[in-house]
Amino acid sequence: MARSPLTLAAAVSAAVPDVEVTGARPLSAGGGGRFDAAVATLRDGRELVVRVAGEESVDQEIAAEVIALRALTPGVRAMLPFAAPEYVGATALPRGRAVVTTFVSGYLIDAEQLPPGEGAATSVGRALAALHALPPSVVRSAGLRERTAEQTRADVRRVVEAASHSGRLPVRLTVRWREALEDDRLWAFEPSVCLGGTQAASFLYVDGQRGAPEVSGVLDWHGLSIDDPAVDLRWVASAPDAAKDIFRAYGDAAHRAPDAAVRVRARLHAELEFARWLVHGLETHNAAVVDDASGLLESLAEGVRDDDLLGDLDDGRTDIDEAMTALAGVPQAPAQSVDTSMHTDAFDADDLSLAPDASWSAEKRARAAAAAEETQPLDPSEFVGLASPGGKGGAPDHTATDAIPVIAAGETDDEKTQADEAARAAFQRWTSSSSE
Repeated sequence: MARSPLTLAAAVSAAVPDVEVTGARPLSAGGGGRFDAAVATLRDGRELVVRVAGEESVDQEIAAEVIALRALTPGVRAMLPFAAPEYVGATALPRGRAVVTTFVSGYLIDAEQLPPGEGAATSVGRALAALHALPPSVVRSAGLRERTAEQTRADVRRVVEAASHSGRLPVRLTVRWREALEDDRLWAFEPSVCLGGTQAASFLYVDGQRGAPEVSGVLDWHGLSIDDPAVDLRWVASAPDAAKDIFRAYGDAAHRAPDAAVRVRARLHAELEFARWLVHGLETHNAAVVDDASGLLESLAEGVRDDDLLGDLDDGRTDIDEAMTALAGVPQAPAQSVDTSMHTDAFDADDLSLAPDASWSAEKRARAAAAAEETQPLDPSEFVGLASPGGKGGAPDHTATDAIPVIAAGETDDEKTQADEAARAAFQRWTSSSSE
């Protein structure tokens, strides 16, 4: 027997101390009758949602949502461009448990009625991209489920094989799904924080500044986990007009490397919902569910008769793919040589190039000295001579005429001494650099 809004409002008073409920109204959206829900209005104007599960499995779902909502700290919520319910309190009832959360305002849009273009479609894509960009620590700190890409692939394989062995899965779908399982390109994705399967009723909208619908809130947090982000996009298959813009906005707003296969996996997950329904009927020995699922699978098989699932993967090129293709088509210009020679008249670059284990030989030293003498002869009327490292007239062991300053005629002894010291320092720097 369904509980009345007044009964549920009384549960709010028990679950949340020091509040005064002044009104209540029924709430029915997306629950499918699996729980009783109402909106309670408080004296201060706030509105709270109270829900009571109608069966044990739904009660576990609500309990999981409480854990997820409590994992959304103020810092995490600030990273989201939409509102999420906040856990307020809970209380035990004779038949179940009442859970109270804040009320998120907005209206719903059915998937098949989502319009294309800027507005609801692009807002959904951006909202999911922001959700999937949350740090994994949000899930891990709460002890929630985490699955790798290979674990997701193994789960899909289990469902396909279970449905196939039942004899109720059309051969066309068996081949289609097994080919998808064997294509590694489809499963090379990075798991992310996701809701584990949103639906059209998970998104609330308000009219934006330009009158177009924008996502104001997201519901259904009970499946918060680290998993395949395509799972949150599988419902988009039922929004044919908006699908292209949802995926485009999602890709543009994504905070990770482009996933060219996300749309194909989302479609695969959507098709597998019929197989999961079949497996559920088989495991619960419910003939009516098995027959219903079988009929849906037959219709699906007929609908994809001329459709190549992996062909969409081949066409799912990203902007990076296009950029790389364009780059490959650019003619390769010949490499321009860079002049690394020393711009001096005294040295040949070949004489200065040393192999890692080479050293200055006597022959090279002689050739370098000869080149110095041939190119720039000194005018005896202006210069007395070259200073040697020791301040004497003898030539140094390592000739480096452009590195050692010359001494002008008429310099004093002190000036000559300073010039000698400068020459010696320059010579030491030259020998140090040439030995490296």
